[in-house]
Parts: sequence; C-alpha cells; structure tokens
Amino acid sequence: MNQTSEHQRRALACLKALASGDATGKQTETLSHAEVHHWYPEGISGFQGQPGTIIPRYKGNQKHEWRIGETTDDTEQTLGVAQVLVSTREPSHTDFGRQLLKCRKSLHPGVKSLWTLHESGDPSRVAFDGDGCGAAMRAAPVGILYSPNRIEELIRVVRESSIPTHGGQLAICAAAAVAGAVSAAIEGWAPKDVMEFAIQAATRAEVFTPPLKDKATPTMADAIWRMYNDLSTDETLMASNLADTYFPDSPQTKVPLAINLAILTESSERTILLAANIGGDSDSVASIGGAIAGALRPDKVNDDWSDVVQSVNQEAIVGIAEALVKLRH
Repeated sequence: MNQTSEHQRRALACLKALASGDATGKQTETLSHAEVHHWYPEGISGFQGQPGTIIPRYKGNQKHEWRIGETTDDTEQTLGVAQVLVSTREPSHTDFGRQLLKCRKSLHPGVKSLWTLHESGDPSRVAFDGDGCGAAMRAAPVGILYSPNRIEELIRVVRESSIPTHGGQLAICAAAAVAGAVSAAIEGWAPKDVMEFAIQAATRAEVFTPPLKDKATPTMADAIWRMYNDLSTDETLMASNLADTYFPDSPQTKVPLAINLAILTESSERTILLAANIGGDSDSVASIGGAIAGALRPDKVNDDWSDVVQSVNQEAIVGIAEALVKLRH
C-alpha cells in the first residue's frame, strides 16, 4: 500500500470513528455515572435500540429529540472545519466563523460558545475566553491535513479554527493536542510517539494566549501527561474507576481523557464504549478519542456502527477524508 492510500485509510477511519463515537456517546451525554446505569443497567455496548428512533431519555425534549445513531454538533462542526480546509488555502478565523454560522445542531443558549457567535452574526468575531472542548472536538481535520513536520502551520490553523467560539488557553491547547495526535497517528507513529507529539503541540500552542489568573494551572499539556502517567499503569481501564477519578465534566479532564483512552486502548471501539459508559461529556470524549484511535488503528474501527451512522445522517465522510488527504502536506 502506497503512502497516500495508507493516509486515506487512516483518515477515513479517523472520521468514521469520530462520527460513531459522537452518536454512541450522545446516548449518555450529561448523565452521571450512576444515571448511566439507571438508563442502561447492562451498560452501553453500541447503539441501544433501533437506529433512527428517539433515544428514550430524549423523548419529549423541547430542544431536540435526539435519535439513536444521530450525530451532534461535534460531527457537524468537524465537517464544517474540513470544508473550510479543502476550499481555502490559508484559512482565517473569519473563514471558520462563516462556516460555524451555518451549524445548527445544539444551537441554543445552553451551548454558550456557538450561541454567542450566532447571536453576533459576525463571522470575524473573536472569542477571548472559553475553555470548553468545543474547539478540540472539531480539530481532527487539521491533523489530517497537516503532517507532523508542519507543526507550526498546524498550530496556527488550530488557533484560527478555535477563536470564533473558544479563545481560552486550555481550549486552544486542547485543540492543538487533538490535531497533533491525529497528525502523528495518520503517519502511523507508535502510540507513545503520538502522545508525545500531542503534548508538544499543546505546549507550543500556549504562546497564543496566557491563562486567566484563576486558571493558571495545570496547563493542558500537564493535564494530559499527568493522566497518562497515572493510567498507563492501569491494565483494566474500567469505566467505573475512570468515572471516580477523571469524570469528564471539566476542561482538565475531557480532552485529556479522550486522548489517553485512545493511546492506551489503541481501539476506537473500546475508547467509545468506555466514554459512553462513564457519562459526562461522553459524546465529545467518544468522538475525540475515537478519531485519534481510528487514525492510530484503522483495523479496529467498528464498520457496523459506521454503517448505522451513515444511514441515519447521510454525511459525506468518505469524500471529505479523501479531499483532505489529497491536500495533506
């Protein structure tokens, strides 16, 4: 298999696993670990029910009755970033802002970052704060486009894609870490090398914005590395233990958990199921971790899940992956 074909295989696996993780994780998003067990006493093992039907806990939901197999704003914004990358040679934050203004999923005041951008109606708007994982959840296409030897460009574009909604240091550095991990995984690097490159990207991205005084420590690179040092000695990686120690409800746990699950399991399927069974921001952890693990080990992507996601959402994942790889440099 030539290099381009291998890159295409990994890029497609990355985006398939991202979308599958997004849809699988949505079933338990915002639930505590105990609530996950209340709704799913046997745990999450994939799509729990008939694809296309309403997820039981979302029946009657005034914002949106989410369906089994339906992707969320994580996938929508990821594909939006990808569209900008394949159509614009040197994308600016305004290019990304314009695309994000077209995103409609999870558009309500409860998701402040995207809501504020839409309320402004200004694609050139720059957010000067915001440390959530919204920038990281859409960063995978940047890693597909830019190879590791273009790290400075990768980080610059990560920042441009982040600041329409997220301008905090933790958010930008988290997005850089995700893009860096995907970039290295597309090259077929070993898991430990992928982790180190993700941390390098996160560290270099710190230059863009100082942390707020009350959020000075730890940095995103610190959070990722400390979690790795802790979890790399855990041979079981059980959802209950992870929920007790690293429940994904803060910037310091969401992206670090996603990256670590991907690196330590080397399996998008296992990463997604762990995230879904933990709860919290499960769709983002599952989609980010799934994307990295999918690029790392394409052979472990669950094609049955991908088929469900494609049938429910009809998203142009294959075409986007191929277009990004053709431009990869």
